Amino acid sequence: MLKNLLDTIVYPSDLRKLSPEQLVQVAKELRAFIIDIVATKEGHLGASLGVVELTIALHYVFDTPKDLLVWDVGHQAYGHKILTGRKAVFHTNRQLGGISGFPKRSESRYDAFGVGHSSTSISAILGMAIASKLQSNNKQHIAVIGDASIASGMAFEALNHAGNTNANILVILNDNAIGIDPSVGALKDYLTRIKSKRSDIAQQNIFEALNFDYSGPIDGHNMTELLLELKRLKEIDGPKFLHVITTKGKGLKQAEENQVQYHAPGKFDKISGDVLPKSPNNFTKFQDVFGETIVELAKKNDKIVGITPAMLTGSSLKLMLEKFPERTFDVGIAEQHAVTLAAGMATEGLVPYCNIYSTFMQRAYDQIIHDTAIQKLPVIFCLDRAGLVGEDGGTHHGIFDIAYLRCIPNMIIAAPRNEIELRNILYTAQLGLQQPIAIRYPRGRGQIENWKQRFKKVTIGKGSYLKKGSDVAVLSIGTMANNVSKAIKTMENPDVVAHYDLGFIKPIDTKMLLQIFAKFNAIITVEDGAVLGGGGTAVLEFAATANYNGEIINLGIPDTFIDHGTVDELQKKCGIDSKSIQQTILRVLNK
Repeated sequence: MLKNLLDTIVYPSDLRKLSPEQLVQVAKELRAFIIDIVATKEGHLGASLGVVELTIALHYVFDTPKDLLVWDVGHQAYGHKILTGRKAVFHTNRQLGGISGFPKRSESRYDAFGVGHSSTSISAILGMAIASKLQSNNKQHIAVIGDASIASGMAFEALNHAGNTNANILVILNDNAIGIDPSVGALKDYLTRIKSKRSDIAQQNIFEALNFDYSGPIDGHNMTELLLELKRLKEIDGPKFLHVITTKGKGLKQAEENQVQYHAPGKFDKISGDVLPKSPNNFTKFQDVFGETIVELAKKNDKIVGITPAMLTGSSLKLMLEKFPERTFDVGIAEQHAVTLAAGMATEGLVPYCNIYSTFMQRAYDQIIHDTAIQKLPVIFCLDRAGLVGEDGGTHHGIFDIAYLRCIPNMIIAAPRNEIELRNILYTAQLGLQQPIAIRYPRGRGQIENWKQRFKKVTIGKGSYLKKGSDVAVLSIGTMANNVSKAIKTMENPDVVAHYDLGFIKPIDTKMLLQIFAKFNAIITVEDGAVLGGGGTAVLEFAATANYNGEIINLGIPDTFIDHGTVDELQKKCGIDSKSIQQTILRVLNK
């Protein structure tokens, strides 16, 4: 005997067999199902809990997957996955070999567009709607976007275009006043005023001014109201905009009250909702090394400012915000603006630390080149989450920054191998550099307890000699030094392997490389970035100019997109864990 209504639903076609009155019960059960799984398996919780009713209503009213539904970012798509054939495997979410934490076209025909970065949904759904018009396909096209994501420049560009078309699209604004951190900016203030239903605001609605048929705001947790409005909008052609008010974390008291922590809370008690304590760890997260260090530097240098695109908590710039609110800028989900804002500040003598996750820095590539590097403006780019990030998967790994930054003139690229080196390069960067610098460091914790040591100035472009060896040299980049050191220490004869830390990918330490070329006939480079165009490639290029005739093997991320799993699992898959590195060393030695 079936226990509940959710057990009867595998696909949306099953959902549509129920009466509208039964959908409230489905919402209750779906919320409980998400809480039950995420409590032990971890993942993005609050966003999905907030759109349970909206998810059900969309799949009930529209004929998915014929009608196309795109979820912006995808943090809120767990309910969507559960209702579209993935309930039985939802427990594998974000695990190696399991389903992705984000919508993914290769995973399900119900995932109309792959997402992971924000603000792409309106552009994508507009493209689909235009294609349907050209091919005379009778489809509905729906994009669900949050109030933080819609403030991004790309979303505005798409709204501007869409309003000048007759494309049949429905943009649903999921307005809960929070992304990962609370939403910021003038648009947020505007939406707050709309929610107050002031008549003067209604008369000058910005979305109507962009030629959208605007409706709302409506209660995103009122199933009856949602169904009525979605059915009405389904019959209207052209660009439409529905403003829906939701509560992030709806249905779990702690998640509603602490929306930042419960965005992705880790493991928690599914009954009480309390986050479970983690095992004691004496090591510090790299993001906190950055956050604490910049506060220390800002106390002594009043020209230092901190900038982040909607990642105050994730980057630990919240620590600077607490101490220096007037010198800390959360610009919202606007990486392009963040970079050029920093460049503008640098022209006037400020020292901007622009903290952007490596994967999101990709969104501001032209601004790095055109607005920063060409003008040799000394912006300090702090690339958090560089390398493999784990369960967030292919859209979030920070594996391309070395390759895409290395080709830019005037750019310094530093890869500190530990917390002390990160602290020292952050210190050095504000001592009067005359060009931009990118400092990359990984997600997670370091391995040094006493990292708060006295600052030391770093020599730009200088590598380090870490261990003597006779037969083969291993050159590590960044925190890959830990894997290399472990690989060497566990060998039967570690004395045959020398270990060097490049420290900088650009400028690369050519003096150290010439010494290595002169001594060793075999060299192995190890990095947690893309092999093509990466640090190992820089070594190969210099070896060619130096007429080096020995063997060079480059280890790193292969020329493919890496899916989700733990960092350890993915490093093993890519051959850059300590055991794989050791096997490569032994293979070279035994030739």
